[in-house]
Amino acid sequence: MFVTMRDDLRVNVLVQGAGDPLLLIHGFTGSCRSWGEELLSGLGQAHRVIAVDLVGHGQSDVSPDPDRYQVDELLQDLGQILDAVGVEKARWLGYSMGGRLSLAGAVRTPDRMSGLILESASPGLAEEGERRARRRADEALAEGILRGGMEAFVDHWMGLPLFATQGKLPPAIRVRTRERKLQNTPEALAACLRGMGTGVQPSFWDALPEVTVPVLLMAGEKDRKFTQVAERMAEGIPDAELRLIPKAGHAIHLENPFAWLAAVRTFAPS
Repeated sequence: MFVTMRDDLRVNVLVQGAGDPLLLIHGFTGSCRSWGEELLSGLGQAHRVIAVDLVGHGQSDVSPDPDRYQVDELLQDLGQILDAVGVEKARWLGYSMGGRLSLAGAVRTPDRMSGLILESASPGLAEEGERRARRRADEALAEGILRGGMEAFVDHWMGLPLFATQGKLPPAIRVRTRERKLQNTPEALAACLRGMGTGVQPSFWDALPEVTVPVLLMAGEKDRKFTQVAERMAEGIPDAELRLIPKAGHAIHLENPFAWLAAVRTFAPS
């Protein structure tokens, strides 16, 4: 289904299953289909799954304006989506960029959230020097996407060291993942980097003690960077549970889907 936003952009939303509402928010270059049909089906056995394509991703409309991808704009989108499907509160599950957005929701729109699951996520960059450097890097990446096109960018993105452990995935899964990323457009991804990149978004490190909902932090054992981030976050969030998932790197839902599904089900029972 499509939900029309306040500025007439249409956002694609997949709704299936019944039970405790679970809002799924994908990462950069992802979509509602990035979770995989088996995981969506497994979650739908116990939950009303609400999986979104954020603006500029998947089948949702594209805005060329980077400001349209800022945290508060996307949080408004998610609130409108929950209203459209008749849900007051849901458990939010965000991966990577979607995790950063979900954490922002726990701080800025806690009335729409009953629980929070963060997969390979961070609160952003605490130091302004790091943020400036990241903004420069993201701006260079945005320009590269616009110059080189989607195929060159997706090959570059999937080849980053952060995703090296995905090289052991079955070829069919890697092909399908690549095809889904190619459904995005250079203009949308460049605008998203400029509006929602890690160097642009606010840092929520100091706001971690304000998170009042139960939180599950998941990180892949092979993803040392985000394992360390999750450990630090667990120290700052009052009601946080940390689970390190074996045999997985950054994209746990792809690399160890059975352990991912077990962790989510255990944390968010019907």
